[in-house]
Amino acid sequence: MKAVMLEEFQEPLEVHNVERPEPESHGIVAEVDGCGVCRSDWHCWQGDWDWFGYRPDPPHILGHEPCGTVVEVGEDVETVSEGDHIAIPFNFACGKCELCRNGRENICENHIGLGFMNEAPGAFAEEVHVPNADINAVPLPDEIDPDTAAGIGCRFMTSYHGMAHRGDVGNGEDVVVHGLGGVGLSAVHIADALGANVIGVDLFEDKLEKAEQLGAVTTVNASEVDDPAKEVRDITDGGADCSVDALGIATTCQNAVNSLAKGGRHVQIGLTTAEEEGQVMLPTDDFVAKEIDFRGSLGLQPSRYPEMLDMIKTGKIDPSKLVSETISIEEVPDTLAAMNDYDTMGIPVCSEF
Repeated sequence: MKAVMLEEFQEPLEVHNVERPEPESHGIVAEVDGCGVCRSDWHCWQGDWDWFGYRPDPPHILGHEPCGTVVEVGEDVETVSEGDHIAIPFNFACGKCELCRNGRENICENHIGLGFMNEAPGAFAEEVHVPNADINAVPLPDEIDPDTAAGIGCRFMTSYHGMAHRGDVGNGEDVVVHGLGGVGLSAVHIADALGANVIGVDLFEDKLEKAEQLGAVTTVNASEVDDPAKEVRDITDGGADCSVDALGIATTCQNAVNSLAKGGRHVQIGLTTAEEEGQVMLPTDDFVAKEIDFRGSLGLQPSRYPEMLDMIKTGKIDPSKLVSETISIEEVPDTLAAMNDYDTMGIPVCSEF
């Protein structure tokens, strides 16, 4: 089968023919119907995140945002059948540890990152293996077509968890999203649907315009002001109730925290680059004096997919609005290379294999 292979960090990616996966007894193999192309794939290609455990040994198949159709089922799988249409979380869970048993499968003690770790070759391929399929293969309702399903990978479902659960936004609250890539635009769209007044912050005018199309009440062009955080505080008469860093660089993280009002809460979704190596300087005393909460957010628990899928079915949120283009597997390397200059918007999806 065809697959996008990481042969060496930071060197050009290529499409190769490789052996198709075989299911483990607890796993399934799915034909990939679509797979988002994400900045997290770019980070992996660059060799970032060794401090996070997300640095596979080349050669390795990239890709972590798939939906698919089940084509082969392991003998111990009980709830998944051939022909099922499924969403596939990137953060595979074991289903047995204490965290999994308590509804926190997204941070499973035995977490395996699809496309990011040796144990889980990725989904820029014609087929992908899903371990522990009874928990990690999420059934898709018939009402959700493949084009829509292709948009609910890492960025969209991560933003859903970040806004609905970790940020707990709504009720007319002011929410500011710093960094309007795929995850940031998803956060804008979802926070708006949850009842928040959303402000988008970015350097690029086309991304700011897209944020307004997706529900932002206003935007701030960070390239045109001296202090984006102050702009947000002025707009909100004192600061936002919730801030989001959807990019992961020191500047956006600091600006997001500094955008908050007293008693505000910050949601960190973006992971850092090799420049920060997981460490960002923050105004610690403000966390104390203003009683600010800092909350990390990773993925979405499979057990909580149904609430997101119900909102999609009823039209309250629509992942297809974030899909900027559909590409072939041969175009994935160039699409990832364009992220060197942040030259992508929304969610590109590979749907032609």
